[in-house]
Amino acid sequence: MPSTPPSTKPAVTRNDVARLAGVSTAVVSYVLNGSKPVAPATATKVRDAVAMLGYRPNQAARALRLGSPEMLGIIIPDAQNPFFADLTHEVELAAEERGLALLAANADGSPERERRLVEKFATRRVDGMLLGSTLAVPDLQALMPREMPLVLLNQFDEIPGVGAVGVDLHEGALIGVEHLADHGHRTVGLISGTTAGGTLDPREAGWRTAIERRGLTPGPIVRETFTLPGGHAAGRWLIETGSLPPALFVSSDQLAIGLLLALHEAGLRVPDDVAIVSFDGTRDGEFSWPPLTSVAQPVRPMARAAVAALIDDPAAARRQLFAPALVRRASCGCVPAVSGTGPARR
Repeated sequence: MPSTPPSTKPAVTRNDVARLAGVSTAVVSYVLNGSKPVAPATATKVRDAVAMLGYRPNQAARALRLGSPEMLGIIIPDAQNPFFADLTHEVELAAEERGLALLAANADGSPERERRLVEKFATRRVDGMLLGSTLAVPDLQALMPREMPLVLLNQFDEIPGVGAVGVDLHEGALIGVEHLADHGHRTVGLISGTTAGGTLDPREAGWRTAIERRGLTPGPIVRETFTLPGGHAAGRWLIETGSLPPALFVSSDQLAIGLLLALHEAGLRVPDDVAIVSFDGTRDGEFSWPPLTSVAQPVRPMARAAVAALIDDPAAARRQLFAPALVRRASCGCVPAVSGTGPARR
C-alpha cells in the first residue's frame, strides 16, 4: 500500500505577516530588507509577527523581483474630471518617491464597476489601495478584502477604523459664498453636483450656513451631474426660466465651465451680469474665460498624506480633513478679465 504523504500547512505569506502586524506588505518588505527606514515601534510589530508566524521569505521569488517596485492601486470615480486627474498624478509622484508604482483605474461613476475593480486589484495582489469611491459612504465590509490596506480619498464623512483623506467641503462653500457677499451681493444661488448615492453634498450645507450667517437671500438651487454638460444644462435652465441670480456658488470647476458656455451663448457677461465662485481650483478653471475664482483643494498635500497613511501605518486609521483656500480670479470681479495676466494669485 502506498504511503500517504504527510499533510503540509499552507506556507505563511508576507500578507499574513502584514495582517498580523497591522501594516502594509510594503512595510513588511522595508523591515525585512532594510531598504527603507521604518518607525522603531512599527518595525518591532513586524518582527514580532514574523517570529510568531514563523515566516520565511521566498528568496528565489525575491530575487526575481529585485529592481521591480512594489505596487499600489488607486480607483477614482471619474477620470475625465480634472480634479481626479490631478489627484491621481500627485498620488503617483508621492508613491514614486517611496519607490512604489501605481496602478490606476476609473469607476466611471458606477458603484458596480467600482466593486469589480476592487476585486481585480485584490487578485493582482497590490500592496495597498487608495479608493475615491463613487459613494459618499461606501460599504467597505462588502467591498474590500479584509487583508487589503486601504485609505479613502476625497472622503468627507467619518468612517470608524478607516484611514481617509478629504477636504472640508462645508468650509469651502462657506468661504465661497461669503466672498460673494463681500462683493456686495445679497442674493446668491447654488449649482450643486449630484452623487451616485443621492446624498446631500456638504457644499450645499455650507452654502446654507453662509446664507444664514450673512443674512443673504437664498437664490435658486440647481442640481446636476458633476460634468461640463451638467453645468451647461443648469445655466440654460436658470436663463430660460428667468431665475438667474446676480451671484452663484458652483460646487465644481467643471460645472462652472459648463455654466460659462451657457452664459456666453445668451450674451451675458461674467461678472457684470452674474458673479461666480466655484470649487476645486483646477488648472482648467485658470484657463476658462473669464478665469474662475475658485475655492481650491490642496491636492498635493492630500495626495502625499494619503500615500503616507497607506504605507507607514494603516493600522492607525484616522480621517485627515484639509482646509481649502480661495483663489481670486476674474469671475467674481476680483481681478480684471484681461488675457495674459499670468498665474493665479493665491
